Amino acid sequence: MEMKNYLMSAAVGDIAGSAYEGRTHRVKDYGKVKMFSSRARFTDDTVLTFACAEAFLDGLDMSMNLWKCANEHRHAGFGGRFKLWMADHHPQPYRSLGNGSAMRCSSAGWLAQTEEECKQMAYETAAPTHNHPEGIKGAEATALAVWHLKNGRDKEFVREQILDKYYPDWSNKKYADFHDAYTFNSTCAGSVGPAIICFLESEDYVDCIKLAISLGGDADTLAAIAGPMAYAYYKKMPDALVYQAMKKLPDWMVKVNERFDERMNGR
Repeated sequence: MEMKNYLMSAAVGDIAGSAYEGRTHRVKDYGKVKMFSSRARFTDDTVLTFACAEAFLDGLDMSMNLWKCANEHRHAGFGGRFKLWMADHHPQPYRSLGNGSAMRCSSAGWLAQTEEECKQMAYETAAPTHNHPEGIKGAEATALAVWHLKNGRDKEFVREQILDKYYPDWSNKKYADFHDAYTFNSTCAGSVGPAIICFLESEDYVDCIKLAISLGGDADTLAAIAGPMAYAYYKKMPDALVYQAMKKLPDWMVKVNERFDERMNGR
């Protein structure tokens, strides 16, 4: 069965997680997580995921397209440092090590033909802002996980070749080991490892998203990082969720999604 809606694998996670952002909305109870509550909306994670994908599709300058798309959606929940970058008409990287690089890079994993190309493309998505080594590492690890899973590698491979190598502090940890103590963390080092573990212990795409959200941390970003891994591995997402999410997106994202699918499926 031909896959489609590749970019939506991050957007669905972002939208579902957005309702559990903020100290008063965070949730630790898996059973209380609804995929799309009334508060659910797309955030900066989706905006920048689609901006990266559009830059790759059209050969655009990555930094300028991130800047343009961000400024077209200024109220999408961008962080303070990123807002300053958005306000600069000659924006320069600011050595961020935040998880923003990991949440926007999935198109690199989907599009790349080789492992080396995946690393280079991941670097291109991160470097305009997140040029700290930890920022680059977060994008590379996330994109490589998607790339390997897309190409048929299993969970054990991702654990050994991505989690253990990139984030050894999270090696051998189970979800239950850190769930209760986990708190909000906006760094790559504190987000990518947990997101990978959510994928590794999931049973399907929706389970992965709910595990990420119910860590009670940076819910939309954890889900946007883990979601593409889950889709690359399970090869399916609920059509109804994708449809609901798509209705929340602006036209330019819907068009980028369609064109991205065409590129992925060789049409």
